[in-house]
Amino acid sequence: MHVLHVAPYYAPAWSFGGVVAAVTGLAEAQSRAGYQVTVLTTDALGRSGRIDALDETLRGVRVVRRRIVSGLLRRQLHLSTPLGFRTAAVDLLRETQVDLVHFHELRTVENLIVAGCAQSAGIPRVVSPHGTLPYTIGSKIAKRTWDLVFATSLVRRFDHVIALTGQEAGDTHALWNRFGARLLEPQVSIVPNGVAPLPPASPAIRAAFRRRWQLGEGPVILFLGRLAERKGLGLLITAFDDIVPRCPGARLLVVGPDEGVLGRMKARVRTLGLEGHVTFAGLLVGEEKLEALASSDIFALPAHGEGHSIATLEAMAMGLPVVISDSVSMPELEAEGAGIVVRPVAGLLAEALADLAGDAARRLRMGQRGRALVAREYTWADIAARMDKVYQGVLRRGHPPAARGA
Repeated sequence: MHVLHVAPYYAPAWSFGGVVAAVTGLAEAQSRAGYQVTVLTTDALGRSGRIDALDETLRGVRVVRRRIVSGLLRRQLHLSTPLGFRTAAVDLLRETQVDLVHFHELRTVENLIVAGCAQSAGIPRVVSPHGTLPYTIGSKIAKRTWDLVFATSLVRRFDHVIALTGQEAGDTHALWNRFGARLLEPQVSIVPNGVAPLPPASPAIRAAFRRRWQLGEGPVILFLGRLAERKGLGLLITAFDDIVPRCPGARLLVVGPDEGVLGRMKARVRTLGLEGHVTFAGLLVGEEKLEALASSDIFALPAHGEGHSIATLEAMAMGLPVVISDSVSMPELEAEGAGIVVRPVAGLLAEALADLAGDAARRLRMGQRGRALVAREYTWADIAARMDKVYQGVLRRGHPPAARGA
């Protein structure tokens, strides 16, 4: 099978967060499974940088990029302005015998351009919203404006929606219904994110990373993700202030690109007198990110509106116990004994983290159970196999009535 993925960004544009990791992980797993995989994307590297290579093969995946006109619009409004995207899409669909097009996110210029091309060519189309549907996530005004102008026609162009969670499946039905494009139950599937298996933490790497970042010998709590309001870093810093008196050797390691809150977070750390206990490492990728995971003892993500977090899966794959808010969709976590789920309240978060910080044996047990859960349910090989079943079902069913109504 030849699948064409359409996404606004792709590896190595890691600073755009979980969508890049999800699309890259899936595409590479599909290539290893024998698919022919092409990704059509833009040259955006981050909030300002660009990727030079416009047509290359990365780990078995052909990646075709087109230039964006304005990095400022991408950076400030998350609005893409790709040049030649339609021409590239038409050429790929005509020349490479694509069997299915998989779109990523929903409200993107890339989707507007390519969905119509694929529909005209009679090629089945599926879309993964990646947790972006609710108006409570991101800019409500921008999303409502987009939907007012484009949603009625765009949602009808997709044959199938692939949700990360049951909650997102419900959000999908509600949004499609709002625009008169009711989906039948077989037109929505649930396939979660995955993660690559990670090697056990090396004591030598752990020691070297801790020396480099002056983390000391005490328990390290890791925050890994974009520094955005909804990720809950401010709440975590407040909770950490309650932890330090009980565990003076504890450190908070913050890893991720700034999305507008870094200055305020650093100011809060200074106000609380936590400068010697909190380290802002910025965006770490590749081996450096793995070293940060290997050098930490607890992973914390008190986010709201998060969906299915790849960062949480990565922490579990490394053998870390995790403490997450109840809006991070990982329903089996506590049942498996792999972590703690709390309401996003500073006191509750502090209590959970302090208990783990003071109990190395419990951290080890939880970490082992989390690692086993990921190996059993969430490797990219497993996710690619589940996705293949969805694709095969879409190909068998053809274009359902809701899609033909466009």
